[in-house]
Amino acid sequence: MSKKITIAIDGFSSTGKSTLAKQLAKKLGYVYVDTGAMYRAVALFAMQNGYISLDFFDKETLINSLPFIKLEFKFNPDLGFAEMYLNETNVETEIRTIEVSNFVSKVAEISEVRAKLVEQQQKMGKNKGIVMDGRDIGTVVFPDAELKIFMTAGADTRAQRRFDELQEKGDPVTYEEVLKNVEERDYIDTNREDSPLVMADDAIEIDNSYLTKQEQFDAVLELVNDVTNPL
Repeated sequence: MSKKITIAIDGFSSTGKSTLAKQLAKKLGYVYVDTGAMYRAVALFAMQNGYISLDFFDKETLINSLPFIKLEFKFNPDLGFAEMYLNETNVETEIRTIEVSNFVSKVAEISEVRAKLVEQQQKMGKNKGIVMDGRDIGTVVFPDAELKIFMTAGADTRAQRRFDELQEKGDPVTYEEVLKNVEERDYIDTNREDSPLVMADDAIEIDNSYLTKQEQFDAVLELVNDVTNPL
């Protein structure tokens, strides 16, 4: 029986981290945690309560409200993965909108928000057998993870994927809006003072600009097998 490990998947927005993580968790029988959903839920909370808008951000009030934000993943057997709940309400659909995307990186910059969520994430993975994706999983949340993947692709490629995804959901967005959002999030994620997006020294980089989802999955599954079943 192969040993259970921690798999950390980091990378830029819209590189398909969650898709890959879900595939791996299902194949391996591991727990899957989408940390981006957690930050998106906090951003949604800030929006719902009027703490953030295009020209306003009351960071102090959001920080003071953190004890009243309950985040929970609940498994949906029909979908085959866990959905995000904010204060007992399913917000899986709401957190995937372009509006939330426009604010999530600004919310994720706040050290107090990161500290609260990192603590929760570390508790989730204390028994291993977990696949977690985000921006700082291999560098901050699980620096000792047995397998670290860093995913990247060109901004235009990622924007097109995200645009197609939003179009399928019926969201009225333009490609230009999505590209602008991707580029802005890249800048904020890589330049914030607290836990910026960087590739861990021992991570394996995967540029999936020209890979199919299946090719990517097969490549990473081989990496998992190399770690869990060494010769």
